[in-house]
Amino acid sequence: MPQRTETDSRKLLRRLRDEMSVSQPGQERLDRITTIISDSMGVDVCSIYLLRDPETLELCATEGLRPESVHVTRLRLGEGLVGKVARLARPLNTANAPAEPGFRYMPETGEEVFTSFLGVPIQRLGERLGVLVVQAKEPRLYSDDEIYGLEVVAMVIAEMTELGVFVGEGTSFAATHKNPLLLRGVTAQEGEAEGHVWLHEPRVVITRLVNDDSRAELKRLEDAVAQLKVSIDQLLVTAGSRDKEHQEVLQTYRMFAHSRGWMKRMEEDIRLGLSAEAAVEKEQSTARARLETVPDAYLRDRLHDLDDLSNRLLRILTGQGNHTGAEMPDRPILVARNIGPGELLEYGRRLRGVVLEEGAVGSHATIVARALAIPLVINVPRITTEALTGDHILVDGTEGQVHLRPDDSVTTAFRDKMAMQAKAQERYAVLRDKPAQARCGTRIRLKMNAGLMADLPSLPTSGAEAVGLFRTELQFLARENMPKRSELVANYARVLDAAKGKDVHFRTLDIGSDKVMPYMKRPDEPNPAMGWRALRVGLDKKGVLRMQVQALIRAAQGRPLSVMFPLVATASEFTRARDILMREVEREDRLGHKLPEVLRVGAMLETPSLAYAPDAFFKEVDFISIGGNDLKQFFFAADRENELVRRRYDTLNVSFLTFLQVVVDRCHASETALSFCGEDAGRPTDALALAGIGISALSMRPASIGPVKSLIRRSNLNEVSELIARVQARGLENARPALLDYIATLVE
Repeated sequence: MPQRTETDSRKLLRRLRDEMSVSQPGQERLDRITTIISDSMGVDVCSIYLLRDPETLELCATEGLRPESVHVTRLRLGEGLVGKVARLARPLNTANAPAEPGFRYMPETGEEVFTSFLGVPIQRLGERLGVLVVQAKEPRLYSDDEIYGLEVVAMVIAEMTELGVFVGEGTSFAATHKNPLLLRGVTAQEGEAEGHVWLHEPRVVITRLVNDDSRAELKRLEDAVAQLKVSIDQLLVTAGSRDKEHQEVLQTYRMFAHSRGWMKRMEEDIRLGLSAEAAVEKEQSTARARLETVPDAYLRDRLHDLDDLSNRLLRILTGQGNHTGAEMPDRPILVARNIGPGELLEYGRRLRGVVLEEGAVGSHATIVARALAIPLVINVPRITTEALTGDHILVDGTEGQVHLRPDDSVTTAFRDKMAMQAKAQERYAVLRDKPAQARCGTRIRLKMNAGLMADLPSLPTSGAEAVGLFRTELQFLARENMPKRSELVANYARVLDAAKGKDVHFRTLDIGSDKVMPYMKRPDEPNPAMGWRALRVGLDKKGVLRMQVQALIRAAQGRPLSVMFPLVATASEFTRARDILMREVEREDRLGHKLPEVLRVGAMLETPSLAYAPDAFFKEVDFISIGGNDLKQFFFAADRENELVRRRYDTLNVSFLTFLQVVVDRCHASETALSFCGEDAGRPTDALALAGIGISALSMRPASIGPVKSLIRRSNLNEVSELIARVQARGLENARPALLDYIATLVE
């Protein structure tokens, strides 16, 4: 075979471009493409295999194999040489295909006479779409230049596939972004929603793949990269020195933008016939493919940086910014790789749900989604590459599932599920103004968690008796600079106004770990969850804590005020924090400001150590709120952000209930008010157990109050307490099975 030249590549790409411009059915177009490639490369066979589902490749077109095998021959991912190319996402070049490990003979194709084999993956931005294969009778290895040329052609086919060029009558293959798709992620906020995709960062659509003038395209690339460098330098100046992590990312961007290797590869693609934007995306696809195989987390992050940088360059080249002019669809469900709290708050209650490709259970986005009471599923692979704005989407936050472009049967079943839940909510609405009083006469106070003004309308409609937790950090996290004291005063006053006399328990700033303020330097910690966070930050940065408690005192304007400190590990930490608060009360009094009518100061018990504090602590503190999310992770030594371990340990594990009983007994002995705050408080079975061991107040998301109240009103807490005692006495590890059996006997 003669050596390929740049002219050969350009001719092939131009022939493919011309093929794209002719209107013809999908199958005819596929057949024509294989003929063009076979003829241009001088090979005996050219075949295109496309994924008809995530695990199955189908021979969709061929020049040289038996025509009757088209749409008949199928392979599983990893099966045969073609399946191997698709699974590994890298070329396979062999002079003797039958001798290659994993070779599978497919008699219906008649390929036994072809010895040499070259297969390259058809992929776009790391997303597998299929395999492009050329074969010849003579045993030979294909040159690096031939491999490279075929990869360029495969990239063009990938773009054509993405644009739906091959869909047509007689084609069993359906283009990407048309098929129904079920994606599984991690539940970060429960609930269900149906709507349409709204991409936070819309995909750049490349419609011009082949160039007419390489020199002009090289100049376009050069100008765009120069513009990119200037924008990064400007961002570095703007960032200053206040955010080390942001600076590091921008410095990495700068390094890549000045990389000659990156630039050289794109220039080579352009010389072979690609447009500037197609050349950028080809290199981006290569980086995405590497992401799946790189074990080192640092290197993966750097490849992500290159991916982001490529997106910036593509937007410059195509003029497609984040705001494409498209209108937000009805019932929008936000789809993003990741998103900050400020950006999510800007969308507000327009959103029906959120789906993220990355994210963490305790992330800022999760906190905001909970505050907005919308379902959130995180760690959903490929969602940003699979979804298009306007796509029909179903989000099952309870199961951690996302149905993209669902078929009618899935949609019907999902709507039935939502209808059943809506019916249940109607039943719960009848209980709104009734107390959560068990059949034994014990009354449990049900409170709601909040973090935004938008939460407060739920206070009267949910049936909550108070706000058991108001997260004050969201106002700090959702902005680029420290809020002023006057802004905090106004915000806290509005919260108290909206509560209309009901108690609001303000938790002071809980930052650190996964919650990082962009304007505060983040320390490099090996284990942030157990590091410098929450009250520890407040005691070291007293100015911030003082400003916040001053704002709370002034916002009360003579009304009752409840303040609690997060992550108190020792009695002395609480005493120091309380002293700071009381000194500010004295200062406000001297200044002539109106003091709260009643001031109650509490602690969040989120570490096991505080349960064994001296008796004096339990007498000094006005109330204790058990922070169940953190307490459980520290009790079981299981990181709640780690999907490998976080679901292994149950709130109704007898050892955990026994520990909680210690806290209950100590609070009862000192007559200290006790509540439980966290996700588990909003799960009816867990809530029943917590009430059964003597916790008389539970704080949860507003939507959980109805189901919890309904179960408590049907139960006898004396019976629940006795049941848990029997489980403990029998040496069983978990009380859940016994409680579920008990609940099954209750009358609706």
